[in-house]
Amino acid sequence: MSENIFSPEAISEAIDIVVTEFPMAIWESLYVTVLATLFAIVIGLPLGILLVVGEENGVMPMPKWFMRTLNVVINLLRSVPFLILMVMVFPLTRLIIGTVVGTAATIIPLVTAAFPFVARLAESSLREINPNIIEAAQSMGATPMQIIMKVMIPESVPSLISNATIAITTILSYSAMSGIIGGGGLGKIAINYGYYRYKYLVMYLAVILLIIMVQCFQSIGTKLAVKLDKRLKNKVD
Repeated sequence: MSENIFSPEAISEAIDIVVTEFPMAIWESLYVTVLATLFAIVIGLPLGILLVVGEENGVMPMPKWFMRTLNVVINLLRSVPFLILMVMVFPLTRLIIGTVVGTAATIIPLVTAAFPFVARLAESSLREINPNIIEAAQSMGATPMQIIMKVMIPESVPSLISNATIAITTILSYSAMSGIIGGGGLGKIAINYGYYRYKYLVMYLAVILLIIMVQCFQSIGTKLAVKLDKRLKNKVD
């Protein structure tokens, strides 16, 4: 099998596919991943904040039935496997995009799968804040919105960035799976050539590129988190 994978003919075909199709596939993977991550953060971050501040002892308590409903919905969406979720949101995808096939169509299921995940990550980041800081802001007469915008979010920025890095790498892996239903990107190439046409060398190259992209996102996120961490700056000073 390895002899067939690295035969001159297989290598020649792989080079041709890399030159002709990989540039667009890389662009599609980046485009879908970044856009889906942004939309997931726009939806998930406020929900994550609400999960913390809306508690009974939070800075902006919400009705118990509302908080229970919100938790149940987020948990339900998180528990559905991504491939099944893609099929379940076909009606929504068709309503918004007009089709369920293609690169743009994968953004809807990606956002649907990612925003509950982002909400939980944001909740985790906000719970790391020292309660004394919030109590000090309350004692100085800060409103709930001021506490959220000027205390909680700024204090949790390094953790939020680290968790956003986790989210974007997870969404990238989801985008690769979307190739099964006709989504674009490196996942489509890996499935179309590696699975359907038995061109395993092309599949391996696509997987290697996905790994490189994950490492790049992880490195950038880690450096940003360290750069914006006030605690590390204080130690250096």
